[in-house]
Amino acid sequence: MPYVKPDHRDALDPVIRELAGRIADLARAMPEETAFAGLLNYACTSVAIQVVEARFGRLRYGTIATVTGVFKNVADEFYRRVAGPYEDKQIEKNGDVPLYAEYARRSREEP
Repeated sequence: MPYVKPDHRDALDPVIRELAGRIADLARAMPEETAFAGLLNYACTSVAIQVVEARFGRLRYGTIATVTGVFKNVADEFYRRVAGPYEDKQIEKNGDVPLYAEYARRSREEP
């Protein structure tokens, strides 16, 4: 989870803001609205592999599995905190998929 101690945040946040700004600036100069995705992917991948190299100097299965798990957790938490509420607003605005609505109703009624 991304919830780290404040002193760790203080150490990382300035560098993260700088990297995020550079990615956004590069993406703005590209014609596709989603061009940032490749840049973000590259940056995250590069940070992960450089941390592994700096910390361990080699790759091992356990480290690969841990990094893979971190990325999975990042995606899951982003979806839970950002995409989920967005999707809920779109359901309110446009209506639900009928069978999803039915399953949701059933799950609320079942013990």
